[in-house]
Amino acid sequence: MSKSAVVFLLLVAIYFCSIGIDTMDVDASQYASMSREMSESGSYLQVYEQGKDYLDKPPLLFWLSSLSITIFGATNFAYKFPSILFAILALFSTYRFARLYYEQTIAFWSALVLGSSQAYFLITNDIRTDTILMSCVITSIWLLSEWYQSQKMGYLVAGFFAMGLGLLAKGPIAIIVPVLSFGIHFLLKRQFNYIFKWEYIIGLLLLSVLLLPMSIGLYQQFDAHPEKTVNGLKNVSGLRFYYWTQSFGRITGESVWNNHASFSFLFENLLWGLLPWTLFFVTGLVCQSISLIKARFRVGEAQEMITVGGFVLSYCALGISKYQLPHYIYVVLPFIAIITARMIASIYFKSEKPVLKKWIVPVQILVIGALLIFPFLILVFVFPSAQFFPWILPAAACSLVFLILLSGKIQYKLLVVSLTSIMALNVFMSLWFYPQLLHYQAGNNAGTFISQMNIDKNHFFMYQFQGNSTSLHFYSRRIVKTISSLETAPENTYLLTMGEGLDTIRNSGRLHQIVYQGLDFRVSTLNAAFLNKNTRSGACKKYYIVRLM
Repeated sequence: MSKSAVVFLLLVAIYFCSIGIDTMDVDASQYASMSREMSESGSYLQVYEQGKDYLDKPPLLFWLSSLSITIFGATNFAYKFPSILFAILALFSTYRFARLYYEQTIAFWSALVLGSSQAYFLITNDIRTDTILMSCVITSIWLLSEWYQSQKMGYLVAGFFAMGLGLLAKGPIAIIVPVLSFGIHFLLKRQFNYIFKWEYIIGLLLLSVLLLPMSIGLYQQFDAHPEKTVNGLKNVSGLRFYYWTQSFGRITGESVWNNHASFSFLFENLLWGLLPWTLFFVTGLVCQSISLIKARFRVGEAQEMITVGGFVLSYCALGISKYQLPHYIYVVLPFIAIITARMIASIYFKSEKPVLKKWIVPVQILVIGALLIFPFLILVFVFPSAQFFPWILPAAACSLVFLILLSGKIQYKLLVVSLTSIMALNVFMSLWFYPQLLHYQAGNNAGTFISQMNIDKNHFFMYQFQGNSTSLHFYSRRIVKTISSLETAPENTYLLTMGEGLDTIRNSGRLHQIVYQGLDFRVSTLNAAFLNKNTRSGACKKYYIVRLM
């Protein structure tokens, strides 16, 4: 087995370290619960959340995860497994795409930078629709590039098939990114004949066939029932929502979603999402943009503008949206990885930019230092554990020595240490930080308790529970309903409640027993009060599972 294969096997192993970690509220837990619900109901064309009509994300993630849940059971593994397979596919597709235009070294580092970025570790743990979307987009771009170079129709068909899966994963962005990427490439290379080709008609027909089942489901569930109230509105078209409002409506203002994010919001979040390679990406993007400007936007025969042009235009399209979240930019992570890999190769393997190398090295050492210090800060101030200290330093030293030997190039030790640091950090995050963090999420802990106690679904309800309940439905293996009055609760009923609800139960005079309790916090929005072990209890709310006698 080659050294490069071993490195990627280590990365994949880290992804699987997190496959058993509970899902986080809200999105990942919501999608896991909906996948379990779909598996149980068998309703694949019409999507529901807790028995109610759902109109937001396309169904591919739910289809795949529900199938996995049907095979493996309603577990963390079953929900995450399909998406992790797509993440692995994205590494392969990124390598193959980069290899079409660049030498082996850049292609290898493109896949390596992608797979070892902090954002990638995140999207293989906190599974949402973006993991599958990103994989489908880069796979379609690779396959369409193969067609572009070879003119073999098989690649064109496969490329549009991957694009269709992307549309089923998260919507029109899956076609917008390839169109922008190839469009700017063709324009700058003056290949105007590629903008309109008759072969595209075949691809569009294939997309229509792939989208037909989902479109039928949307029509039957929404368009055929204008009397339904969806998100507070009547006469809602599911087809219009999917093909227009959900994506373009965020730009035009038609969408109700608006968090007033600035144009720089996504880039600011990339700065931590690309660790430990952020410096190489920023310098690479600047240098490649300057080179393009100096060349007066003329691209040579062997050059490609799919990556830089695709990233810039896609960023602009996403950046003008009135509603943004940090992971929206992850659709172009493979482009970012290639830009970064080109800069790494230029500095370390071609020795073309000695001045850049001179100032990048000390800054990168500070970045590595921060990554290595982070686990110690967690172990001292956030989630203390004496058991880690005896072995964490020897383990880190052994890992570093191993990867340096594996690299075979001691002169590239800064790159090796950067890689080792981010890998070691995420092993720590998977084995210690995330499991400890999710002890403070009520839904998964209460749901697991109810499932293990094998409590009948007709004897477990929420009562005056103000926390987030998306994970509760998945881990209790049921749709948990809310009860509003204690009078309707028979004996031997279990209620998930909080402080006010417990006071009401006590004041009602009903005999009761607290069988389970814990602290609840929205773990996806961490703050200083929660992270400080001394003030954490004050930042959390107490929840209880109460048995009514």
